[in-house]
Amino acid sequence: MKILISLAQVLGLFILVPAVVIVTLWLDARGGDGPSVIFRGGVFTAGEIYQGPEPDWSFTDEIRLIELQLNATRDSRTTFIIESNGRIFVTSDYMGTVLGRLWKKWAVEAAEGDGAAEIRIGDTRYLRTMRRITEGPELDWVIEAKIAKYGGILTQEMIGSGETWVFEFEPRGQG
Repeated sequence: MKILISLAQVLGLFILVPAVVIVTLWLDARGGDGPSVIFRGGVFTAGEIYQGPEPDWSFTDEIRLIELQLNATRDSRTTFIIESNGRIFVTSDYMGTVLGRLWKKWAVEAAEGDGAAEIRIGDTRYLRTMRRITEGPELDWVIEAKIAKYGGILTQEMIGSGETWVFEFEPRGQG
């Protein structure tokens, strides 16, 4: 009987402690300024809003992840950024499945809403509008740049079928 109690206590610790840690980190991230690497975060409060001409986005070639906040959802997450021909893009994979659409709900919100967003790179925030692209020559640029930077597979067929969604970050007020 004593062994069963000890075994239950040990198993409880191995399950309960990690669960409490995960829930605590999740709750902390939701109220924080921006996302953690794992969890969505709150709205951006830190960082200067960029003012000036459209930047030379080639500096993002050296950046793996950026922080993205949709104004409609009032939360933030990290995502890849792709620069090509002086423009910046983001892709959302797995959109052809129910699970993918639940996991990447931000992409659905951006496509169905007004696309108002902010991206934060370092200490600078950029006001943007996300516009979904389903056709055009820029898709070839995005495919080439994403594969070169992140590896993996991306094809016109994946974009055309809706498996992968592509968004361009345009300066706020354009489109």
